[in-house]
Amino acid sequence: MTTNTKVVGRLAPSPTGAQHLGNARTYLIAWLSARSQGGRMVLRIEDIDASRVRPGAIESAIDDLRWLGLHWDGELIVQTQRVNAHRDALDRLKALELVYPCTCTRSDIERAASAPHAENEGPIYPGLCAHRRASDAESLAPRPFAWRMRTTNEAIPFDDGLRGPVALNLHQIGGDFVVWKNDDSPAYQLAVVVDDADAGVTEVIRGDDLIPSTPRQLLLYRALGHDAPKFVHVPLVIDEDARRLAKRHGDTRLSLLREAGVAPEAVLGLLAWSCGWIDEVVPIRSVDLLGRYRLDAIPREPFVLTREILTKIGFPA
Repeated sequence: MTTNTKVVGRLAPSPTGAQHLGNARTYLIAWLSARSQGGRMVLRIEDIDASRVRPGAIESAIDDLRWLGLHWDGELIVQTQRVNAHRDALDRLKALELVYPCTCTRSDIERAASAPHAENEGPIYPGLCAHRRASDAESLAPRPFAWRMRTTNEAIPFDDGLRGPVALNLHQIGGDFVVWKNDDSPAYQLAVVVDDADAGVTEVIRGDDLIPSTPRQLLLYRALGHDAPKFVHVPLVIDEDARRLAKRHGDTRLSLLREAGVAPEAVLGLLAWSCGWIDEVVPIRSVDLLGRYRLDAIPREPFVLTREILTKIGFPA
């Protein structure tokens, strides 16, 4: 196991669409946290969901971060270029009998599940293939199969940097989860853990919609023998209908703000105001926020982005 002595944060945009103000707020918090502690910042493009990657989205995300002044250290990390490292981690889990091949389809799981689960999680996995061992994969071809991580009926606790103590039971939030997809590519949970561990990341700041991912990733860190980073989950930016901002919300795209002539300092001022670091929406540079950054100043409720607020930074009404 390794011991990290210096703060290393990360920015991890997904190129499945344009980056928006909600993404920018989380990136700013993560960047300021690491930089204010004299730490490093790495940039990783999370492009393993290849079917959803949009043409030009990687370049656009990089341009957005540079525009905002959120610079990083070292070479750009591209997730799809690290599949060998992901596969090595899967092999280690196989050797430990911590994963098993699963031939279930989504409809199989839905028919067998005793209760529905959260909107984006799907039903709780009922363990239909949990009797298998890793070696059983050899007899399954040519049937497609995924690899699932074994879980136990335990609550995995962690100390969230903003929320404090959190403990989620893995069986209650979905059960055994996929770490390798049936198209022979790594799933999000495994790829993120391997990439963060290899980059020496000590601090992960992300949206609070990803809280259910944390106990799964902690289980993987433990299984692979890596030290887990500190996790901080920040409230999302939502629209006036109380829906979280998505890349379909065109008015909040950073590229659209750039095209409309909005200054990056104006955007940063809006985001800083939303986090409680300044008293009014005024232009400010990222480096000038280093002395103002305070994690505990960030409101615990989602930030509601309205058309009126957008006009404060010069976006056309």
